[in-house]
Amino acid sequence: MALDIGIDLGTANVLIYVSGKGIVLNEPSVVAIDTNTNQVLAVGSEAYQMVGKTPSNIRAIRPLKDGVISDFDVTEEMLSYFIKKLNVRGIMSRPSIMICTPTNTTEIERKAILQAAEKSGGNKVYLEVEPKVAAIGAGMDIFQPRGNMVIDIGGGTSDIAVLSLGDIVASSSLRMAGDRMNQDIANYVKDEHHLLIGERTAENVKIQIAQVFKQDDDDDQVMQVRGRDTVTGMPRSIDMDSNEVEVAIHDTLMQIVTTAHHVMETLPPEISADIIDRGIMLTGGGALLSGLDQLISENLKVPVMVAEHPLNNVAQGAGILLEHMQKSAKK
Repeated sequence: MALDIGIDLGTANVLIYVSGKGIVLNEPSVVAIDTNTNQVLAVGSEAYQMVGKTPSNIRAIRPLKDGVISDFDVTEEMLSYFIKKLNVRGIMSRPSIMICTPTNTTEIERKAILQAAEKSGGNKVYLEVEPKVAAIGAGMDIFQPRGNMVIDIGGGTSDIAVLSLGDIVASSSLRMAGDRMNQDIANYVKDEHHLLIGERTAENVKIQIAQVFKQDDDDDQVMQVRGRDTVTGMPRSIDMDSNEVEVAIHDTLMQIVTTAHHVMETLPPEISADIIDRGIMLTGGGALLSGLDQLISENLKVPVMVAEHPLNNVAQGAGILLEHMQKSAKK
């Protein structure tokens, strides 16, 4: 028999949950292609190592942008590769797939994701919105008659949703998340230090020294950043500190906070009371930013908790929800 799978098809990473096994795959959403032959050379971690370092005939492509498919064929190739790698197909059957999308995807974008999953080897393919699935993966019981609020900050999108009785009461999706912060850091280094740095370098800066509050000199972390001087064209390195990163990503973070504030303004009073009691769950890779929970809490005046394994919540929740649906169908 085929094993059912839940997929977090992220802009930055693909995570796959296999029924009965848990999360078995976590790889970057990158495909390396030879442009002369259109042949796929590498997928996932191997392709990510090539980003910014390829000769002219090889392109390292991210087939998803801002949470949606920007290159259908490459996305299909990537999904097919991962599903084949996991060996989840049965001799006579194909797996059911639960796949997640941001809350504001259009009908055309949803159809593209469905088709990519079906062509890559899925039998029945189900679509569900990311914040709902992330809340389930984070351990929230969203099926009770009480309000639950989740902020899911991924690579391409930040999804904010309030859920009750298993469905969304209010939500908003912002195409502004981890990738935008990487771009913010690269732009800051270019403007302030006249140094061009690549996408991977900017991401490393964010992961290693990013803070959302100004630090005292004693607590300020410093990292050496290498790139190409925009004036001389020669390689150069600089020391960058966490306070500079805070300046670079501040506006993006505040837009996420402002969007969450707007969602809360639309809520019925009873749901608002529940959120004051229960707080907000922060999930996705962005939840790992040091101090982000405190920043949101200070601005929205409600408690904020970081999920235990924020990177895994969407894939975990997709798998749990699919298993729940399959059990319900058998009854």
